[in-house]
Amino acid sequence: MHDTLMIACPHCGAANRVPAARMGENPGCGRCKAPLFQGRPAEVDATRLDALIARSDVPVVVDFWAPWCAPCRMMAPAFEQAAKSLEPRYRLVKVNTEEQQALAARFGIRSIPTVAVFSAGREVARQSGAMDAGSLVRWIQASA
Repeated sequence: MHDTLMIACPHCGAANRVPAARMGENPGCGRCKAPLFQGRPAEVDATRLDALIARSDVPVVVDFWAPWCAPCRMMAPAFEQAAKSLEPRYRLVKVNTEEQQALAARFGIRSIPTVAVFSAGREVARQSGAMDAGSLVRWIQASA
């Protein structure tokens, strides 16, 4: 792990330098002052997702979902539980494909829920279908 990590803020998109040794100390954004990690997935739009993927040294895990999707709603608590156990080593975010249709199309999302892992600015893994929290955590750790 690097001495200093670049972490993009899920709220404003600003890039923040965080000493690796202080990642577990709930670092805040230098621009907007919001916590960089909150132990739960952040809901993001295209601009913030692009910033997170491009400006973060930690892997970004994206849940592409929709409110009308029963498997998505079923997996939501598991994704939240995964965020509690994986952050700040991973950034977990959610993209509502109903509100962000262009973003879903850009990433070729054909079924939901779909979870994608991005590392070093590119997609490294993708899984469609609902997973329980344990399976989700194991899959993310093996994929990133």
